[in-house]
Amino acid sequence: MLLATVRRPSITQWLAPYLNPVDPTARALTWSTIASSLSKGVFFSVSVLYFTRVAGFPATTVGLGLTIAGCLGVGAALGAGYLARAIGARQVMVLATAGQGVALLAYLLARTPAAFVVVASVAVCGQAMQRTALTTMIAESFTAADRLAMRARLRVVMNVFIALGTALAAIALAIDTRSAYQVAMLATGALTLVAAYTLVRARRQPQATHVDTDPAQRNQSGRPMRRSPLRDRTYLAITALYALLSMQFGLLTVGMPLWVGGHTRTPTVTVAVLLAANTAIVSVLQLWAAHRTTDLHSSGRAIAQAGALLALACALYAIAAGGSLAIAVAVLVLAAIAHSLAEILSEAGSWTLAFELADPANAGAYQGVSQTGAALGAMLAPLVVTAAIEHGAAGWAILAAVFLAAALTTQALIRAREGRMA
Repeated sequence: MLLATVRRPSITQWLAPYLNPVDPTARALTWSTIASSLSKGVFFSVSVLYFTRVAGFPATTVGLGLTIAGCLGVGAALGAGYLARAIGARQVMVLATAGQGVALLAYLLARTPAAFVVVASVAVCGQAMQRTALTTMIAESFTAADRLAMRARLRVVMNVFIALGTALAAIALAIDTRSAYQVAMLATGALTLVAAYTLVRARRQPQATHVDTDPAQRNQSGRPMRRSPLRDRTYLAITALYALLSMQFGLLTVGMPLWVGGHTRTPTVTVAVLLAANTAIVSVLQLWAAHRTTDLHSSGRAIAQAGALLALACALYAIAAGGSLAIAVAVLVLAAIAHSLAEILSEAGSWTLAFELADPANAGAYQGVSQTGAALGAMLAPLVVTAAIEHGAAGWAILAAVFLAAALTTQALIRAREGRMA
């Protein structure tokens, strides 16, 4: 008797849903994410070192400049939601991505602190507007059952290609010359412009297929009555707490490189290794985390777990400064693992909250407010993180307390919301 052979899917078949989805909007977003993620991988690894070693800006100047840019990014994230409703989320995303690409190239020309602030402001505002436009496109283009899966798939794609970008950046870090850093920064701008061009080809307009408003919630003209996110106290509170939690990204891309390079005995290439480990872990486990956060209760629990893991990561980063080379590397790897697990849990939980607590008839405005939290975190992170690590272990302890308190308060708000809905 001949045994039937079971054909396992090839790597191409496994990657197809991620890299070449059937839906044209999903496909355009995927390929744009690929290009922009390669850019991010390079930028995260080399930007801080480029700013301080090549451009010659002190770390405090970089932190303050990025904080000023982040402050402007808060308004950009909020305004992008209302702009998306006026001209379309895709158009906003194209313009924001192209503007960011030009700004990344302009970093090579910034010679004074004032010029650095101007360029950083354009780059950060572009990125903030992209995030709002992306979530609005997903909210308007996909049904409720598919939105979270789409976010998770894009997150996987993003992290895989950030890892590839980080690997490319490792070449510049290993060469460690002025020219190497300049070429790396040039690549970040060029890749971001490619991402914008890819979005231009997304011709299909978003359709609000998931909106199913009760007739009682419609105005006299038959249009859905929109709730304002600015009057939704629970949504605003969760957004503010997410701003604190999202400082973890600045901790990873600004604080960790400065800490590794200036306070531990490890070589600078360790930065690329830790970032690659982060993106690998997130790529493998993000879908798993998304499947665990399908409702408000599970999302609140996941965010609480993320807060505990972030506190643990802060403690491990602090410990790495006091050991030998081998101990420092081992502790930093453990910190990167804890940090990565916190990232996937907090992001998956936050996605669910941003979608489920929003008014589907006013997706752009709600997602604009939600992404304002990310912009606030991006604004606060460079200044808060750089200031904290200058105080050594005490600074790390403060960061750990902030992350844990924000996560537990978010869970408490969700439990209160569930109690009112029961």
